Amino acid sequence: MESKFLQLKSDTILAPMAGVTDIAFRLLAKEYGAGLTVTEMISANALARGNNSTIKMIDVVDEEKPRVIQLFGQNISNLTKAAQYCEDKCEIIDLNFGCPASKIIRQGSGSALLERPQQIGRIVKTLSSTVNVPITCKIRLGIRKSKINAIEIAKVCEQNGAQMIAIHARTQKQGYTGKADWDWIKEVKQNVSIPVAGNGDVRTVKDYIRMKEETGCDYVMIGRGAMGNPYLFKQINDYVNTGKYEERTPQQKIKDFFKYLGYAKKHNINLTHIKFHAQAFTKGIPGSSKFRNKLMRSKKLEEVSMLMKEFEKQVKE
Repeated sequence: MESKFLQLKSDTILAPMAGVTDIAFRLLAKEYGAGLTVTEMISANALARGNNSTIKMIDVVDEEKPRVIQLFGQNISNLTKAAQYCEDKCEIIDLNFGCPASKIIRQGSGSALLERPQQIGRIVKTLSSTVNVPITCKIRLGIRKSKINAIEIAKVCEQNGAQMIAIHARTQKQGYTGKADWDWIKEVKQNVSIPVAGNGDVRTVKDYIRMKEETGCDYVMIGRGAMGNPYLFKQINDYVNTGKYEERTPQQKIKDFFKYLGYAKKHNINLTHIKFHAQAFTKGIPGSSKFRNKLMRSKKLEEVSMLMKEFEKQVKE
């Protein structure tokens, strides 16, 4: 089947991450050259019910086009309603068939659906024929190492209308532990004709190069490797375009946080998210643990900003 998937300016994708990929972080990743950014996963059931806090999570803006909203759920009726609600707010709807969180699995959603290929097929087919934007799917290798069925799932997604597959090369049981098995990304790529995004353990430009070379994937999706480091997208694009890139200094890390903070203020990101990102951006900088202890006690946005400015002075000295 010929894919109608969009042409991207870069083959890098910021993975959807709950509690991480808020609009401010996505805009910063986009500023640094991510080809695609994806919302946090959004409950189709809650959206279908008209839940206000869930509706607020669909905070997408024109600057991040092509906009991607990720939905999770297993009830086809609710997924359809949710997709119809989203389709005029985005260019792509992504379906989460990979989340390993126990509360999502208990609902029969996320990676729990890897045991139900037929249901995945029904979901993808219904949504592909109902909405006017491409449907993409994010999957894992399978439930456990003895039950890897990523090729079967990828084929089911393709046959039912998915325009792209992103595969996190770990099993449900692995969660985020152990090593991602990139060999399976290569296997999936060789068994489908739609584009494939590889995901798992890409934290540096060298990892990006190696994943492209070893798997032949069309796109590289970066999740935890971009946490506190959206600058990685710039490094990758610089390398692709010029063959070289600049290492990130502690000063650059702090500068990046203030860029994030600018977007966060504009889009009313809550303090919990901002504090999380402040920790992520300063991780690994000498003296940052003392800063993070103070940060955790801060109660206002102004305090976070003041603490970061103080820490920036320390780093410069």
